[in-house]
Amino acid sequence: MNSDSDLQIAGDILEVPHLLQTPREHPATVAEFVGLARSIAADRSQWEHLVRYDATSRWYHRLRTGPGYEVWLLSWVPGQGSGLHDHGRSSGVLTVLDGTLTERTERGARALRAGAQRVFAPGYMHEVVNDALEPAVSLHVYYPGLTEMPMHTAQHCEARSVPGP
Repeated sequence: MNSDSDLQIAGDILEVPHLLQTPREHPATVAEFVGLARSIAADRSQWEHLVRYDATSRWYHRLRTGPGYEVWLLSWVPGQGSGLHDHGRSSGVLTVLDGTLTERTERGARALRAGAQRVFAPGYMHEVVNDALEPAVSLHVYYPGLTEMPMHTAQHCEARSVPGP
C-alpha cells in the first residue's frame, strides 16, 4: 500500500482511450466559458486596439461568436452605468479588463477590479456602474447569445428581496 493513496495505475494510462478527451473548438461548460474570458483578457492584442470611449453612451463591440454564444467588449467612462437589468434566458461571464466597476444587486454593492470575474445564471438582476474616476473596460460572454436585456426599476429589485407569503 502506498501511504499517500490507495490508487495505483498499472500500465500506460495514455492507452486508455476513454480517458483522453479531444480538445473542443468552442466552450461548452461554465468552466470553459470562464477560461475563454480569461484567455481573451490575458491577450490584450485581441481587444485593446478595438476599445473606444464614448461620453454620450456606453460603447460596445461584439468581439467573437461561436455556436450559441457571444463575446462582447464594453467600455465605461466615469459615471456610465447599465441600469438595473437581467439577461433574459442567457447565462454570462463578466470579466473586468481595465479599471474598476461596481456591481449593485439586491444584496448590496461590490467593487470589481481588473481581473475580477462574475458568473451569473439566467434571470440574474444587477446594475453595473463605473463609479471610479478612470475609464474601465469589461468583457461579457453570453450563452446562449444575448437576445434580450429586460430593464427593471429599483423598486422591482427591492420588492424581490421582501419575503413572500
